[in-house]
Amino acid sequence: MTQFFDNLLEFFFVLIGLQLMYTAFKTAKDTSNSKRMGSTIFWLDLGLLFMFGKVLPSVVSGLLVVLLGLITLFKQFEISQFTPIKAEVLEGRAKKFGNWIFVPVLSLAVVSVGLAMKIEASSKSAIGVAAIFSIILAMIIFKSTPKEMVQESNRMIQAMGTSGILPQLLGALGAIFALAGVGDVIAQIIGGFVPEGNRLFGTIAYVLGMVVFTAIMGNGFAAFTVITAGIGVPFVIMQGADPAIAGALALTAGYCGTLLTPMAANFNILPASLLEMEKPYGVIKEQVPVTIIMIVVHIVLMYFWAF
Repeated sequence: MTQFFDNLLEFFFVLIGLQLMYTAFKTAKDTSNSKRMGSTIFWLDLGLLFMFGKVLPSVVSGLLVVLLGLITLFKQFEISQFTPIKAEVLEGRAKKFGNWIFVPVLSLAVVSVGLAMKIEASSKSAIGVAAIFSIILAMIIFKSTPKEMVQESNRMIQAMGTSGILPQLLGALGAIFALAGVGDVIAQIIGGFVPEGNRLFGTIAYVLGMVVFTAIMGNGFAAFTVITAGIGVPFVIMQGADPAIAGALALTAGYCGTLLTPMAANFNILPASLLEMEKPYGVIKEQVPVTIIMIVVHIVLMYFWAF
């Protein structure tokens, strides 16, 4: 059973790769894109990584990732332009389907969680199965065709642009930092500022460390390993804090950092892009006041609840 779901996971990677290849094809045909050559290579490169990442030599995969970075660094990537849907058409569809639009989205969560709970071996590929199910369900509800589905997927992928690969890159960077012993370095630095045995200063350092490092990494999970090893264990848990409570609060404190950074592209940049907001950092600016309040709340909760 485990082997079956492992193979199924690879199937989903290949499926994503094929969609990216289609995006590369559509980009190559888009004469209005002033940087279509670089953009086409970007999507083609990413598609190859998804489709053949498991069998490609690590050096080749690394070079392909570097190529993605070079295309972005030298600004040879541009998002294709799509004809916007008229407001009256969108309003008409909203009135016609109403709350049915939420059914495919909710089914994605319900099916993936349910499958993962029932079949432990499916945990890695459950969301892929749920995604296929929800797409089919959406096509039935909204009476759309496979061609429309592929075209809309292409539009969504291009709207995300280069930001779409940030979560994967940042997650990998967090693992590299942990293996490189960054946590130990942070512990040595913090040790010079935090009074030994002072629970309050240790709590503040742990929470703020998670916020700042998550803002840098753009990923709370990537920051958690490094900051917990460098600050959480020596300055909070070793001072008598409950590891479960302190760890849970530290992770949610990291999410406060997520609200403050463009590095968390899937949370803060993609919505601005998909909604075509005039201010690309408008989402972040609106979140700042709530974030500051939540940081203070986390410090108070950890100090009085974990100890």
